[in-house]
Amino acid sequence: MLSQLLAIVIVLVPVVLFLQAKLEQVRLRKLLRKYNDSINKEELEKKLDSSINRKQKELDRKQNDIDRLTREKEFLDDEINNLKREIFDIEEQGYIQSFGLYKPKYDFIKSEDYQLRLEQVRSRQKEMLKNNTAAICHGEWEVEGSKRKGKKMTNDFLTLVLRAFNGECDVAISNVKYNNVNKHEKIINRAFETLNKLSKTTHCEITNNYLSFKIRELHLVHEWHEKKEEEREEQRIIRERMNEEKRIQKEIEKARKEAEKEEKRYQDALEKARQEVEQAIGKPREELEHKIEQLEQQLADARINKENAISRAQMAKSGHIYVISNIGSFGENIYRIGMTRRLEPSEYIREISPAVPFPFDVHAMIFSESALEMENLLHQYFNDRRVNKVNTRNEFFQVSLDEIDQAVRSIAQETGTVKAEITLTKVAEAEQYRKTLAIEGNNS
Repeated sequence: MLSQLLAIVIVLVPVVLFLQAKLEQVRLRKLLRKYNDSINKEELEKKLDSSINRKQKELDRKQNDIDRLTREKEFLDDEINNLKREIFDIEEQGYIQSFGLYKPKYDFIKSEDYQLRLEQVRSRQKEMLKNNTAAICHGEWEVEGSKRKGKKMTNDFLTLVLRAFNGECDVAISNVKYNNVNKHEKIINRAFETLNKLSKTTHCEITNNYLSFKIRELHLVHEWHEKKEEEREEQRIIRERMNEEKRIQKEIEKARKEAEKEEKRYQDALEKARQEVEQAIGKPREELEHKIEQLEQQLADARINKENAISRAQMAKSGHIYVISNIGSFGENIYRIGMTRRLEPSEYIREISPAVPFPFDVHAMIFSESALEMENLLHQYFNDRRVNKVNTRNEFFQVSLDEIDQAVRSIAQETGTVKAEITLTKVAEAEQYRKTLAIEGNNS
């Protein structure tokens, strides 16, 4: 506002001074024409010049004032901009602080437990309202000499105060979220203090006990929402695992049928070759005997494949631990450590790649007889290195490949769940990301 006023003054002052000088000049010239015969013309011209010089000096002083005001305006504009930046920083800091860690007041396992306790707290509030213990009056009033009318006035006042307080509480409780529970607790406390201050002259007050039940209700509603969200996330993960298990079983069944089909094909070919070799002599017989040896080996391999497919179906805990990165999407030294029970784990990696701008790079695919246990142990090992420290189901960790390599080998040795050699690819190819950088470099 101040800077706007200064701007207006800076524009108007020279205009006004210029007009004043012109008007003075016109007035003096009129006098010169009017008294030309009786007054010395040279004297009038001197007076005119003197007046012009005086106005010019005044104009120069005003111009100096304008320059000074302009500098002050620039200074004030800088101050205003600085204050705006400070206000923005304060607001941003306040917003960040609103995400302060909330320490749960209850530790119920299921959302139904929160709901049950919430009903008990609300029932207790209704009892206090019914028994007139939610708000009380410490004095006895008379209206027109009547204690009965005084009692009615007091009850009406307490009802009004409680309606106002309950209204504030209902708004706060209905709007509570994960990041504002402390803010709404302050709102309830402030409403309690304000209404009790207004009621002080009538010796009335909302009781601390009733306030405590409202605060409990706020915390219960907040934690109930949190628990419901947690349960929804758990259900989503369970559904994903069930769908994944169905896909795995289909893959295993498909592999088993293909192995049985391959076994039958080699078995039929072997029987046919054995029948033909009985009638063959010379070189054809030698060729058939060699073919029989090959078919016997192929038949043995087919039977092994079938047994592997059947054993995989029976080994519900087996699977692959994968270590993947995506520097184009998440940056350096961010790795996802997870588990899949797919027969072809690379298919699973391809399925999750479209969810991010660039494909994942696979650094390790380790088969384990107890993949879920090993995955949990790895997540615990790097728990303090999680990228997302709120959602523990998130599988991204800020670690190095050397640390992952050491952790995998240590856990594999302790649990004995990994039989094969562990190999980690240290270099992330990141082909599409690096090509994108090259294109951007050429365009710049």
